[in-house]
Amino acid sequence: KSMFCTDDGGLLIAEFHDDTTAFDGGKHELLKNKGRTNNRISTFLMNVLAAEGINTHFVDTLSEHEVLVKYLTMIPLECVIRNIAAGSLCRRLGVEEHLELKPALFELFLKNDDLHDPLVNENHAISFGWATQAQLDAMKVMTFKINEVLSKLFSDAGLLLVDAKYEFGIDTDGNVCLGDEISPDSCRIWDAETQETLDKDRFRKDMGDVVESYEIIARRIGAL
Repeated sequence: KSMFCTDDGGLLIAEFHDDTTAFDGGKHELLKNKGRTNNRISTFLMNVLAAEGINTHFVDTLSEHEVLVKYLTMIPLECVIRNIAAGSLCRRLGVEEHLELKPALFELFLKNDDLHDPLVNENHAISFGWATQAQLDAMKVMTFKINEVLSKLFSDAGLLLVDAKYEFGIDTDGNVCLGDEISPDSCRIWDAETQETLDKDRFRKDMGDVVESYEIIARRIGAL
């Protein structure tokens, strides 16, 4: 995405691109209609979460590719929550893929492409000044709440929310808010019956039909 200033210092315009990257930018392609589809999905999910009392940066839809969002001072951490073992977790710990995780597993990663987003803990975050304990507590509570809401929404649509990455920031009033986006670029989503991959792993693994799979998700949840 690209972010643009507005005449209001508390608001920005976020533009969703068709660019798709993986492996910290090592793989890059343009996928027609990906930006529009991710914008639809993210906007829909942000509105669902707002209705459940989650503070988000979303304000309004401006076009098929643009949304108006609150200005946030981003916390340089990624909150990852995992319902099913997949991806880097399996490689890192040698656990079996598709293993259901109960309770859901919460992890923190430093947002730094050059370091390949290393796994960190709360002590790192506090000692290096990336976040306060109060902010970390709020982010964790919000992450679990988001996971609860979206897991049910996807389940009702015949989908599995395998794992997801959420990013948070501080708004001009000092509140912790969900930022960035929620889309198949930031979540693993499988078909509940076949366990077919419908997310960005299709791009990472050269499986094809990336945007078509994103559109399946969008249609099933009612975003498209």
